[in-house]
Parts: sequence; C-alpha cells; structure tokens
Amino acid sequence: MSHAGFFLVLEGPEGAGKSTLGAALAARMRSCGIDPVEVREPGGTVAAEHVRRAFLDPACRLEPASELLLVTAARASLVAEVIRPALEAGQVVISDRFDLSTAAYQGAGRGTDPATLALVNQVATQGLKPDVVLVLDLPPGAGRARQAAAGKSQDRMEREDAAFHERVGAAYLAAAGPGIFHLDASRPAPDVLEDAWQRLLTLRPETFGASRRAAPPR
Repeated sequence: MSHAGFFLVLEGPEGAGKSTLGAALAARMRSCGIDPVEVREPGGTVAAEHVRRAFLDPACRLEPASELLLVTAARASLVAEVIRPALEAGQVVISDRFDLSTAAYQGAGRGTDPATLALVNQVATQGLKPDVVLVLDLPPGAGRARQAAAGKSQDRMEREDAAFHERVGAAYLAAAGPGIFHLDASRPAPDVLEDAWQRLLTLRPETFGASRRAAPPR
C-alpha cells in the first residue's frame, strides 16, 4: 500500500546496534530539518507497551503460537495508531524492528511455518511494507558479548540458548528482497551510521539530499 512518507526499518540480531543507529540517524535527520517518528517493536502504544513487558519478561513462559500472536498484536496496534498515520501525513518513520524480526525469531528461531507467519503478519500490518530495511549483520556471539560488556540484564528472548540465536542470525544474513540492504555492524558506530546515511541519500535523494550541506562533520 502506498503512502506519502518514508518508512525505514532497522533489523538485526541482539547487540547489533539497532537502537544506537536509530538514534544517530534521527539526530542526523533533525540536523537537516527532518523530524522523524521513532518507534520500537514490540511497543509504541499503550497496548503494545503492555505486550512488550509480558513478551520480554523472563518469568513469562510462552509457547511459539502465543509468542507469535503477542508480538503481531503489538505490531497491529503500532501500525494502526502510529506508523500508518505518520506515513499518510508524509513523515519519516524509523522503526527498531518490524516483520523481518518475526521471520527471524518466530520463524527461524522457533520453527513456525512461513505460511502462518505471512498470514498473521498480513493481518497485523494490513499490507504495510517498509520502504527500506537496513539489516545490521553481526555474529550472534559478538552481539551477546557486547551486551554482557555493557552490563545489560538479559530479557526473555536474550536468554535463549546459543543455537536459537545462531538460527536467528543465519536468517538475518540470508534476508533478501526489494528494499533490504545489509550493513556490516562489526565496525565502529560512526562508520555504520555513515554507511546507512549514504544508503538513504542514494535511495531517496529528494527526502535526504539537503543533508549533504546540513549534516554535521563526522
């Protein structure tokens, strides 16, 4: 479904730096007069934030179908209440995760049938697709080591075993299709930011081109 705005999604395994990149991109955009809407999954609405707390709570035990339905229910709320209205108003939306996360975590990670994933995601998104998906590629072990070094407490998903995270990481590495681009997330954050920004400039110069003059020096 078409929209007047620009929908950017950041994807990748745990510790890949999605939140860091999202904040840096938003700051770069604001420096050149673009005020993006920043969202995360699951979350972003009153209902979706309630889901997030349950979804990530280590004490909350969920079998695969329940996990899938919870995360896509949160997505449906976020799309209807925040993302779609912002895009229809011509705004730029930056989302930390979207439907590719479901394919990686609930699909490759949990083993849910792809046809089921596609059907449930279609209901949740009502056909909304990102304009660009930037996948941050990083070996799962490296991402988890980053989190440990930062002293981050592990949520329910992060506590899954190494085999689970290997399956998720492999799914991200294999992700391909229209609008999907891979970035090497093993590099320093400023380098990843510059790579991402140049990608946006190339893909949507009419939106981000003014930043060639306005963007601050690295």
